[in-house]
Amino acid sequence: MDEALLRSLTPSVLGILVRRGADFAAAEDAVQDALVEAVRVWPADLSPSSVLCSSKGDPIRDPKGWLVTVAWRKFLDATRADTARRRREDLVDEEPAPGPAPAVDDTLQLYFLCAHPSLTPSSAVALTLRAVGGLTTRQIAQAYLVPEATMAQRISRAKRTVSGVRFDQPGDVATVLRVLYLVFNEGYSGDVDLAAEAIRLTRQLAAAIDHPEVAGLLALMLLHHARRAARTAPDGSLVPLAEQDRGRWDTESIAEGVGILQAALARDRLGEFQAQAAIAALHADAPTAEETDWVQIVEWYDELARLTDSPVVRLNRAVAVGEADGPRAGLAALAVLDDSLPRHAAVAAYLHERDGDLATAARLYAEAARKAPDLAERDHLTRQAARLNARRCG
Repeated sequence: MDEALLRSLTPSVLGILVRRGADFAAAEDAVQDALVEAVRVWPADLSPSSVLCSSKGDPIRDPKGWLVTVAWRKFLDATRADTARRRREDLVDEEPAPGPAPAVDDTLQLYFLCAHPSLTPSSAVALTLRAVGGLTTRQIAQAYLVPEATMAQRISRAKRTVSGVRFDQPGDVATVLRVLYLVFNEGYSGDVDLAAEAIRLTRQLAAAIDHPEVAGLLALMLLHHARRAARTAPDGSLVPLAEQDRGRWDTESIAEGVGILQAALARDRLGEFQAQAAIAALHADAPTAEETDWVQIVEWYDELARLTDSPVVRLNRAVAVGEADGPRAGLAALAVLDDSLPRHAAVAAYLHERDGDLATAARLYAEAARKAPDLAERDHLTRQAARLNARRCG
């Protein structure tokens, strides 16, 4: 079974059920049941344009329509067990005849629906990543840097909160942007490739909403995505930004991202995504790592810290300060931050190495490797520690 096909169809199917009147929690349960049924009966090589037969011999001319029909029937089966007989009968009367599903893409609308005013922003993001992005609870927990059990409880509470709510009040743009950015970053990590889908949805949002922060997020995604081919070596190991082959960067995406960013900044309504995009643009503009304008990058981090008051932003700023003003200045900026921050040890290791303290740097690289969130980062940091230990013993 093509998992990518199921992932691409799931948001639209869920959106159709919600538009037909199903409450969110029941609709998601029905869609999950339909996906299980699809895995059981669909042929392994089914594609969106296939005209094949299922294991029962029935023709599957429209995979999306098939999922909608099965999911709606699953929903009705669950509804029949409810005590609200009158509403149940109304829903049965509303059942559409089987046939091709509407060509409308409900994915973006579903993002807005999940960002419902009754949810906190963090719950809306988590619920959307689970229901629309198709991420597992474990993956969402990693994105949030919280235990998996905590995230499972958060998603369950969010589903209970919106259960029975008709989604006629979309959430605010800021929450939707956070959702899209988390989806992009999860896709960019390589665990689940949702980066291209996040860019597509953000393009669609930018076309529908005249908002400089939407443009800023699209620019940021394009500028980061432009470096994707250079981020890993042939063996899958991470390549730090300073060591990347800039000839492999996608110059068309960079040009598009810079153009979108410039138009957004010209409106003089600065937001956090525009500031992040400006930092990414300065990296992209440098012909070599040595020619990076770190002074300007520090200034943009100052703006970003003012907008967000985020300790992670201040951690990244410490790296930039270390490049602009020297490693001692970077270490001084780092000293005021909580050392339990994710990647704090890795930043400290880098700055100590720049300062010539190889023993401390090697120890901190090893510590950072033990705390790394994924295998690729752990391997990279382990190699850094080994490299410095070899230099010290050589």
